[in-house]
Amino acid sequence: MLRDRKEERIGFQESAPYHPDYDLQTDFVMVYGIDETMPKRIKEWKDKGYIVHLMTGVAWGTYNGYLDGEVDGETHWDEAQTDRYGEMILHGKEPVIPYMVPTVSFGRFLSDRIRSAVDSGVEAIHLEEPEFWVNGGYSEAFKREWQLYYKEPWNPPHASPDAQFRSAKLKAFLYTRVLDRLCTEMKDYALKRYNRVLRFYVPTHSLINYTQWRIVSPQSRLIELPSIDGYIAQIWTGTSRTPNVYEGVRKERTFETAYLEYGVMQELVRGTDRRMWFLHDPIEDNPNHTWADYKMNYLKTVAASLLHPGVSHYEVAPWPQRIFKGTYPSDEGTGKERIPPDYATTLLHVMHTLGNMDQAHIETDDESLQIGVLIADSAMFQRMKTEQEAPDAGKYDGTDPEGFQEDGDTELLDFSPFYGLALPLLKHGIPVRPVQLDNVRRYPHYLAPYRVLLLSYEFMKPEYSDIHYALAQWVQDGGALIYVGDDSDPYHSIRAWWNDNHCYGSQSKVYHSPREHLFEQLGLEAMQEGIHYSGKGLVNWLAVHPAVCSLTKTGADQLRQLVRETLEKMDGSAFRFESKNYFKIKRGPYIIASVLEESVSEAPLVIAGPVVDLFDPALRVRQEVSLAPGEQALLYDVTAGRPHQGEVKLISASSRIEDLTITNTGFQFAARGPASIQATARLHCPVEPISVICVSQDKTASAVWEWDPKSQTVLLQYEHGSGNKIEVRASWNSETVEA
Repeated sequence: MLRDRKEERIGFQESAPYHPDYDLQTDFVMVYGIDETMPKRIKEWKDKGYIVHLMTGVAWGTYNGYLDGEVDGETHWDEAQTDRYGEMILHGKEPVIPYMVPTVSFGRFLSDRIRSAVDSGVEAIHLEEPEFWVNGGYSEAFKREWQLYYKEPWNPPHASPDAQFRSAKLKAFLYTRVLDRLCTEMKDYALKRYNRVLRFYVPTHSLINYTQWRIVSPQSRLIELPSIDGYIAQIWTGTSRTPNVYEGVRKERTFETAYLEYGVMQELVRGTDRRMWFLHDPIEDNPNHTWADYKMNYLKTVAASLLHPGVSHYEVAPWPQRIFKGTYPSDEGTGKERIPPDYATTLLHVMHTLGNMDQAHIETDDESLQIGVLIADSAMFQRMKTEQEAPDAGKYDGTDPEGFQEDGDTELLDFSPFYGLALPLLKHGIPVRPVQLDNVRRYPHYLAPYRVLLLSYEFMKPEYSDIHYALAQWVQDGGALIYVGDDSDPYHSIRAWWNDNHCYGSQSKVYHSPREHLFEQLGLEAMQEGIHYSGKGLVNWLAVHPAVCSLTKTGADQLRQLVRETLEKMDGSAFRFESKNYFKIKRGPYIIASVLEESVSEAPLVIAGPVVDLFDPALRVRQEVSLAPGEQALLYDVTAGRPHQGEVKLISASSRIEDLTITNTGFQFAARGPASIQATARLHCPVEPISVICVSQDKTASAVWEWDPKSQTVLLQYEHGSGNKIEVRASWNSETVEA
């Protein structure tokens, strides 16, 4: 329970100098931004015991000196991402901060900046958000890169699906190139100059979110770079509240979207040695929501992330200064206020609990049913919305419903083809996960955990033909592939390996869609709709556009029935489609649960106790928990977590607990956390204490404590002192313990 900081289980990012009010006492801190104050900020956090990383933007930042020619004597404004109307795509307006085309020159500039961070002694560097907007690709710098990469004149992205796809593919390549060069150079510099092995990570949104927000990023390409050590999955309420369509209703579905976003990021690194941190944000970039709204959606994202046990490292907050010192609309609508004390305490409990999620024992209700929805980086490449695209009433024509504006400049699309495959299953309690199609060719046994895979090439394309060889082998070894698609996507006609004799090698056959090539590898060239066997496995084809499965209840039911029939044909006894309205998992003593709305039932999920409610700032022991649709829980199973007789063991605390020691007369520990925060801790305790005191640097005082005889646990209440450390000392009757 008491972990070493070197494990780097939990951390946060902060651009402000150290301050005791947001000293979260995580394992590491990512000092944000490179400027003249950076060395001082790094030293301040390091002096407080943190492992220090650095985070900086790689697509945008205060690069005006470079843009204006102060760095190398040449202006670089033509490297700003530009839309078809000649307008720069901006991250900030005052000062003007454009998103950048990552040229070789820009990479050299970033290297020079980052070198100063290496000199300041950071142990790792995070290059945040390598992003190229879909509606970019019109700057002079990008036109030059096009000519070098494709060896042909630039073609405006809006000209055709082929031009759009090729433009987006180049954008992903450019950020892959700059990251590889930059990270390799800096690792070499750190090792030669300081004999230090420097690590590089890429904080990035999920593939699902980038596709929906119309942004291109390298994503799985970075897995192939030895210079990249891992990722931060930047998933939070701001991404997960993006609306989608299910059974014809367009609305925010924060839990479900977060579940899929965290799922695809877990699958991105599964089977590799790359680290993944899951991000949570107790608020978000939009400052106009109430504290109640922030809390409700935060708890949804936390629960969604914990349902993916393949990841047990977390960024617990970006910008804790804005969380613990900022003001946001009150729930009563009476103006703005600081964070409610109870919410602050809950946040700290959750943050420290996240550091204990590396549990060997995992229990779920769905161990025998492994279903995945395949998704590829190329989904980002075909998201351009042109003036000619408009859906006909009652008929899906390959486009999304009309997007909407957020903050006046970001059009969001529904990504209905993907959600049409995922949400009908997710909403019925089936633990479906997005599976990274690009990884299929990289790792021989990547698909082994899955029994059923859903695939459609109507919203993405396989970039390499050998993906199909791996898929065909998986089916022939006993897997079940469900293909949903009608070959109507206009992007089937792009210049690609399946329709270009020269690109495809010696074979002269031309395929009108990549599906035709896949079916040929399965021995099913003449296949019609329905179920067909291939080796020990089978293929089930539904010849409709997958977005149809999102537009009506009939479409969603059709998708569910397709999966049910497929499972029955595989093995009717071992694999059953059993709908339920909840997800529940146990990670060691921790129980995580979420009850679904728009599901098969409005019945609550009842969890037997005794359990400690870790979303409750008072850490109440409950004999039973009942969750209604739309509610989530993070619980501690008192019985499963009980220590050996006579031992004291921490259950949860809104502090970092260190030096927990037990004697014949009691126990004591050191507690650290943000200054002046009301803190609570509950511990397993063999007998009732007779006194508890708190000792800080300036005073000694009695603590409030409460004994629960049924669970044999004690709740302590105290306040972090101005020095951020107090000692808690509990005493009991030594004769009682010995007896």
